[in-house]
Amino acid sequence: MAEIDRIAAAVRALPPSCGPVRLVAVDGHAGSGKSTFAGRLAAALGGAPVVRLDDLATHEEFFAWTARLRAQVIEPLARGEAGRVTPYDWNLRRFGAPRPLEPAPVVLIEGVGAGRREVRPWLALLLWMDLGAEGSWARGRRRDGAALSGFWDEWTEAEMRHFAADPSLPYADALVRQCQEGYEWLPRHHFAPLAHRSITDSDGLPPSG
Repeated sequence: MAEIDRIAAAVRALPPSCGPVRLVAVDGHAGSGKSTFAGRLAAALGGAPVVRLDDLATHEEFFAWTARLRAQVIEPLARGEAGRVTPYDWNLRRFGAPRPLEPAPVVLIEGVGAGRREVRPWLALLLWMDLGAEGSWARGRRRDGAALSGFWDEWTEAEMRHFAADPSLPYADALVRQCQEGYEWLPRHHFAPLAHRSITDSDGLPPSG
């Protein structure tokens, strides 16, 4: 079984954390590979919905999306109801039409700050992409090109301020490290004690390597 399938199996075995839903956060620095990994994990879970925080942030509010996440995602799912995500259009600089979000067995939240303190009580699992800030930002800048250099300058400053005030890494259940082929998983006992309700090693989190 591939490692991505093993973690998917472990996620399915978790108890629900937000109403009937197992809410899983994929956090890390911008450019660290969160979107790609979340997409692959969602596929391994049979098409689990993915909430992308880029859809909730705006040019003016990089990290002031908590109220939107609660109203559009967390609170409806906690009631066993469908959410409605209103995605932000980064080109038109406005929110678009709402999209339904069904209370599936697993819902992924992907983006910088997905493991922030106001979200953690609702999470079944918090994963952190194991790529440092400088390496992540360099990869993101290469991906987006020189035209977005000014945006990246503004973003990296905002990201540093956010994680200085509200770090996610110390509370992650596992690190996710991208390899040449697939991913490697490092359970929490390798790097930090857990400080929020979550799974234990005996609950089936795959070992690293």
